[in-house]
Amino acid sequence: QVQLVESGGGLVQPGGSLRLSCAASGSAFAINPMGWFRQAPGKQREFVATITSGGNTNYAHSMKDRFTISRDNAKNTVYLQMNSLKPDDTAIYYCYAHTLGTDYWGEGTLVTVSS
Repeated sequence: QVQLVESGGGLVQPGGSLRLSCAASGSAFAINPMGWFRQAPGKQREFVATITSGGNTNYAHSMKDRFTISRDNAKNTVYLQMNSLKPDDTAIYYCYAHTLGTDYWGEGTLVTVSS
């Protein structure tokens, strides 16, 4: 079992920045990849970004220029730096991890972009 705990969500004005963190614990060895998905009100969950233990990244096209994913393997933690935030980025952001053939999800952290 892997437990994922997100932090860093909140209210931010349009154009602002936030940094999300997700720490994995439990049987957290060999997690590959880790990443983020999000779900906006009334919409399906969508892919944001993933990163492998070797640092290879993959982004949703619409977020690639504004979001940066990074990872600290020693801490089993993944980060999402979000810049130039827009109201359309308002969503619950979920941490994701895959290990030993199983997908794990965090409970989510709410990001609200509003003036």
